[in-house]
Amino acid sequence: MNFKAIRGTYDHTPEDMEVWNFVESAARRTASIFGYKEISTPIFEQTGLFKRAVGEGTDVVQKEMYNFTDLGGNELTLRPEGTASVCRAFIEHGMHNKPYPVRLFYIAPMFRHERPQSGRLRQHHQFGVEIFGDSSSETDLEIILLGLTYLESLGIKGLKLKVNSIGTSKSRVEFKKSFEHYMNPLKNKLSEKDQKKYELNPIRILDSKEKSTQDLLLDSPKPIDFLDKDSKEHWEKFINLLDQSIKMFEGVEFEIDKGLVRGLDYYSKTVFEIQPKDSNKAQSSILSGGRYDNLVENIGGPDTPAAGFGSGIERVILNIKENKEEDLDSLQLLIIPASNEGLVVSIKIAQQLRNKNVSTSICSSDRSFKAQMRYANQINANNIIVIGEKEISTNKITIKNLSSKIEKTVDLTSEDILSVLDSNG
Repeated sequence: MNFKAIRGTYDHTPEDMEVWNFVESAARRTASIFGYKEISTPIFEQTGLFKRAVGEGTDVVQKEMYNFTDLGGNELTLRPEGTASVCRAFIEHGMHNKPYPVRLFYIAPMFRHERPQSGRLRQHHQFGVEIFGDSSSETDLEIILLGLTYLESLGIKGLKLKVNSIGTSKSRVEFKKSFEHYMNPLKNKLSEKDQKKYELNPIRILDSKEKSTQDLLLDSPKPIDFLDKDSKEHWEKFINLLDQSIKMFEGVEFEIDKGLVRGLDYYSKTVFEIQPKDSNKAQSSILSGGRYDNLVENIGGPDTPAAGFGSGIERVILNIKENKEEDLDSLQLLIIPASNEGLVVSIKIAQQLRNKNVSTSICSSDRSFKAQMRYANQINANNIIVIGEKEISTNKITIKNLSSKIEKTVDLTSEDILSVLDSNG
């Protein structure tokens, strides 16, 4: 019997892990320099948590969650998104007693029973940040700047930031009345899928990806037109700060998208998405989020303003691979031993370099020199050195950079080798 990975899941081979580790390292480094601390939560939670937090009428809860009953009769769900779990942990561990704001981040797998396609998997991984206890517009800006800094550190350019305000639950009551008055005569023109969405929660169709629905919505009322005084002041300050700050990022533009609402019920006030400017794909967002000031209280915690974002690692990697040709984590040095004594010295030098965080491998001494050079090119080694009797007797070795073809001769010491590698890259 031939076993294969479940549809919508993937193995990450060593070749995949190079770029994967590059992205994870960038995420942890960026979160850390912004003052965020890492948190890890279980991959399954009580089903009720997601129903309460994400919303009973959302696609996630209605048809995408992996639900199961354990041997004790408990209704459990594989985590479909990260924010609800982090909010539950925030409450359970009394983090509301810590000095505000509390800044947290995570890198974790999420599970949704969706139709697998490019950038959308049944098991995907997410880099997310959450900040609790600060209701200011500066907080909204902070997480956006964090997200842009993260993407910039990965070399991803040409980005579009879409922003909107959906107001508070109170302001959305008036919007909903106006929206239903506009849409009720048109709802029979919606697709069957969007008609079901409309029956559950009319506002949800604003997030529809179907062109026919979007055409019907062109002249419809929008949440941003019904903001209360607090939401309007929050929005105006946020836009002013964003307009001044976005200039720090080369090639990034932003637009106000009045139809942007995000797909989860817990959002309030500011929402945003970041996507490549030249992408026409329905699943083009590579980082998105917003404010959710009522979520902590809704699941049993104290009244706590909060904001955050999630970024799908698989989507980010797709974007990197489409726009980046060079290897992200190639071997810095391959040592080719040319004699038995050379093998002994190679082992010693390699270990000294590894202790200094230089990625170093030793080629098999059983291979011919031609085969060893072919192997160096196949694995995209940056530099090579040969250590044989001649090199040992003269205490000199030649370091060759395989990209530039530049050769440098230095003493056979790890210190001298390291100095050349630092200059070669």
